[in-house]
Amino acid sequence: MDITVTRDVPCIDRAEATPQLLDVYQPRTEGPAPVALLWHGSTPDEKDVLAPLAEEVARHGLVVFVPNWNPAAPDRGQSQLLASLRHLRSRAAHYNGDIDRSVVAGWSAGAGAAVGLALAPRPADDWSPSAVVGLAGRYDVPARSTGMVPLDDVKGPASPATPVHLVHGTMDVTLSGGYSRHLLEALEHVGRPVTLAEPDTDHAGVVMTEFDPALGRCRRTRSEHAVRAGRQTARILAQAVSATF
Repeated sequence: MDITVTRDVPCIDRAEATPQLLDVYQPRTEGPAPVALLWHGSTPDEKDVLAPLAEEVARHGLVVFVPNWNPAAPDRGQSQLLASLRHLRSRAAHYNGDIDRSVVAGWSAGAGAAVGLALAPRPADDWSPSAVVGLAGRYDVPARSTGMVPLDDVKGPASPATPVHLVHGTMDVTLSGGYSRHLLEALEHVGRPVTLAEPDTDHAGVVMTEFDPALGRCRRTRSEHAVRAGRQTARILAQAVSATF
């Protein structure tokens, strides 16, 4: 599927001298398309790292928003994460997106932020996506989106019960897959909708990248295990907006 990419779009309600920027990946579809919001990991302003995954998700027919955010900010990035969420809701239709079919996904530090949206007792701005996806994350520390620990929130009230999908590579030595399996077990125990995929790849591979020591950051890769895992991740995001439990 052909896609167009609009880069460095200013987030609509961020008024800093240096505005928060987003990239938008838009497929050529006949009617309104589902939408996805992807949050990168713990290094500030790395929306480009998620470009390979965003392109793959867009080829499945989703409009994909990928914002920069700064995990090192005094509020641990919360205001920027929530601003990008409001931007998604306000601007989805401008890019032929259907906000009623939406998935929020995060990788690494962004994973807890995404999953936190589904488990917090009160949804951010009283709105919840159709599903969330946590990619190679940990869920026993405060989510940067809510300030609350996702595992602690599992036992609390949740309305609506937003489905949670987890992806964690079996070769991940950066964050143990045990974090995702622990959350899976906790959610299954209370009857919450949840799935876990464990592709044979590492921490960077689930988003179709590899870590480059010379650059000190992740970059696009052609490694077979990462490409295969990234494609699986993209399918999970695409299926998340149509799956029923």
